[in-house]
Amino acid sequence: MTDTPALPAVSREWHLAGRPVGWPKPEDFAFVEAELPQPGEGQVLVRNKYLSVDPYMRGRMSDAKSYIAPFELGKAMQGGAVGEVVASNAEGLAVGDHVLHFLGWREYAAVAAKNAVKVDPDAAPLSTYLGVLGMTGLTAYAGLLRTAAFKEGDTVFVSGAAGAVGGQVGQIAKLKGASRVIGSAGSAEKVKLLVDEYGFDAAFNYKDGPVSEQLRAAAPDGIDVYFDNVGGDHLEAAIGSLNEGGRIAVCGMISVYNNTEPAPGPRNLARLIQTRGRIEGFLVGDHYDLQPEFVREVAPWVASGELKYRETVVEGIENNLEAFLGVLRGDNTGKMIVKL
Repeated sequence: MTDTPALPAVSREWHLAGRPVGWPKPEDFAFVEAELPQPGEGQVLVRNKYLSVDPYMRGRMSDAKSYIAPFELGKAMQGGAVGEVVASNAEGLAVGDHVLHFLGWREYAAVAAKNAVKVDPDAAPLSTYLGVLGMTGLTAYAGLLRTAAFKEGDTVFVSGAAGAVGGQVGQIAKLKGASRVIGSAGSAEKVKLLVDEYGFDAAFNYKDGPVSEQLRAAAPDGIDVYFDNVGGDHLEAAIGSLNEGGRIAVCGMISVYNNTEPAPGPRNLARLIQTRGRIEGFLVGDHYDLQPEFVREVAPWVASGELKYRETVVEGIENNLEAFLGVLRGDNTGKMIVKL
């Protein structure tokens, strides 16, 4: 085993202390010190440098049956992380290598080499492997191109368009020949970003009035694709504006994640009959076969500046929880990242 000296005796980490009801509260979590893990056979010890916080993590705090196992009470939570190997007990990964893995919410992690992906800090900033070139980027790519079956000339509407996924969806659509791209966001600043920096054709603040009215004004000829990150009134508005043969890819419904009662469904589903429209949910985990193609196509766009991205960076693992709550509130522009 190879290692480096001067490692601490403990690692700080966030545990789930109780299952939140409605909005998560600070007492649902515990920030604790744990003994520094030692890498077993086939493992590496990673000092995390950047951690990801994402809306889907709210679902894992519940023990309701879902597509992924819930976080365990009294144990460290999980999430995307990028860090440096500081001790290695595995072939193929050496001290000083940087890896992407899934044991976030902690300072140090003992990671099985088979669950770590080596990344190049010289090819792109490390934080981008959690966002524009990572899971959020692949989510945008797979959801738009495969689930929504985007084709050149489509009019595309994206909700939560200033978020990590939504901003990328709109830009990929433009780069691939969309006739019109419309985004919704929650502030005038975000609306300006979508149009001025990300190149959306139109954008609106959903707080300024009924979404259905603002969408009709922005897309008078209707929409062919709706990429849903929000649900609720946005989904109903999109169904109302859907053209014949329109497709809706459901990525997330952040508007209902903290509801304690079931949210009312769209009242206009009958329009799907008239439009022969389709709604399909998707999970990025089902589309990792697209990862090589995604990196091959998107990385040059990022490098050239054709595809722009934003990150909201929160400093310090002690602020990990506040960063996560910020995502649920919509405080972030682009990907929310915690820098250790």
